[in-house]
Amino acid sequence: MIVNRDWVISALTNYSSAFNEEQVFVKQFLNLLEHPDAFQRHHLPGHITGSSWILDSSRKFVLLVHHGTLNKWLQPGGHADGEENILNVALREAQEETGVNHFQLLYPTIFDLDIHPIPARANFPDHLHYDIRFLLEADKHEKIIVSEESHDVAWMPIDELKKLTEDNRSVMRMAEKARRLTAKS
Repeated sequence: MIVNRDWVISALTNYSSAFNEEQVFVKQFLNLLEHPDAFQRHHLPGHITGSSWILDSSRKFVLLVHHGTLNKWLQPGGHADGEENILNVALREAQEETGVNHFQLLYPTIFDLDIHPIPARANFPDHLHYDIRFLLEADKHEKIIVSEESHDVAWMPIDELKKLTEDNRSVMRMAEKARRLTAKS
């Protein structure tokens, strides 16, 4: 599968979701992708990022990182830094942030979309992350490592996510999507 800007545009054009907010996001992503620097972190007011919703083989656990700056449990992900193969970005970030090295792509296209604000930091203003998410599987027994970007990394029971991330609509949306997909299989 060749993933590049054209693939992203095509995947977005064909994207459908039962969640209304994602339908709004599609148009905003497509508008952003008209700019040549959409995959660069310096592009403001926002830029493309890639992340992964990582399930274990039982589909009952998800691998999350406790983000050091945002102080929230989130899926691993990060900046494209010019890389238009956003799947590679999501895989690289998953490996860097969790220490896990082996992933299987469970869904052949975009799993989820989100646009979320990132607060200002010392030398950079507040901005938006246009996050493209992929659905992966990893071995729950593979060693995990906490990177310098995180406070913790852990396999969380999907059924208990509401206790940890009730206010995070996008995490709960991905949990619901994962439940729906695994119920079909």
